Amino acid sequence: MANRKINFAPGEFFHIYNRGNDKRQIFHDNHDYHYFLKLLYLSNSENNFAIRDIDGDIYCIDRGKQLIDIGAYCAMPNHFHLLITPLEESGLSNFMQKLSTAYSMYYNNKYSRSGSLFQGRFKAEHASEDTYLKYLFSYIHLNPIKLIQKDWKEKGVEDASRAQGYLRNYYFSSYLDYLEDGRPESSIINRTKFPDYFPNKITFEKEILDWLNT
Repeated sequence: MANRKINFAPGEFFHIYNRGNDKRQIFHDNHDYHYFLKLLYLSNSENNFAIRDIDGDIYCIDRGKQLIDIGAYCAMPNHFHLLITPLEESGLSNFMQKLSTAYSMYYNNKYSRSGSLFQGRFKAEHASEDTYLKYLFSYIHLNPIKLIQKDWKEKGVEDASRAQGYLRNYYFSSYLDYLEDGRPESSIINRTKFPDYFPNKITFEKEILDWLNT
């Protein structure tokens, strides 16, 4: 396997994404999405965990030393997006291997299939410019709008209020963690390791809506 040209250096920021093989759907119901979110949390550790062995709230367990920090995420029917900064050499690659393997095993077992679930290795973009890094928070969190209007980027949003309401009710991204306090899944992200572009909920949602209306 050829080496990647990109170096996942600690402290740098990366947009990570992947989709189902042949663009197949990889999340079919709420349980699939929730399982993936739990894996986002559990895979971020030098230790190995199995969901079936954990009693109680998974998001409260001590994971030990972590591999990465996540600043934003979004799971969609046939793909996912993550914004990551590694905490150690090989941290990002190790995290993604654990995440992809664990979810593929879960999916193949549940849906009685075999073979590769994802479309090759995960894709990665280095967010080396501040402007691009800030934009990624909007890009990742706006993905669910495609589910109610596929062509919104080309033609513009038909109903901004509906789109905003949809984002506020889309559970499987970190959008709500920037607007609410106390959501268990908020443990997946660590905002302190990313630039403080959004010091409060108002500035965050204004940024998102500005991109939505552009």
